[in-house]
Amino acid sequence: MAARNPEDLDRLFAGALNTGNIEELMELYEPQASLMPSPGKVVAGAEAIREALAGFIAGKPTMSLSPRVVAKTADLALTTSKWDLTMTGPDGKPAQMSGQSIEVARRGPDGNWRFAIDLPFGVDTPQG
Repeated sequence: MAARNPEDLDRLFAGALNTGNIEELMELYEPQASLMPSPGKVVAGAEAIREALAGFIAGKPTMSLSPRVVAKTADLALTTSKWDLTMTGPDGKPAQMSGQSIEVARRGPDGNWRFAIDLPFGVDTPQG
């Protein structure tokens, strides 16, 4: 699973999340990437991202989204996506979330794009 274009990242993310494939999700991130797994909380590095994403997978999520590229240079891209997610919350009850993400993606030496910064809740969320 490789993102050959920046806009592929969000589509591949939703597919891997919906099937519960943590390994495919991790392939979409640079080793030192950062992720905002909940409003106001940012984690960095592969181990912290894996832990955060595993928490979402535990809730058997279903995500739909519509990605687009905002700006792109040779090896960097700014992308955004409107998304909706339904899952089982930690309390066992159904939960719904939605947002407008902002992501910075970088093309690696192998030609594949990966998230460097992934802010699913956008920039209007307080930072912790």
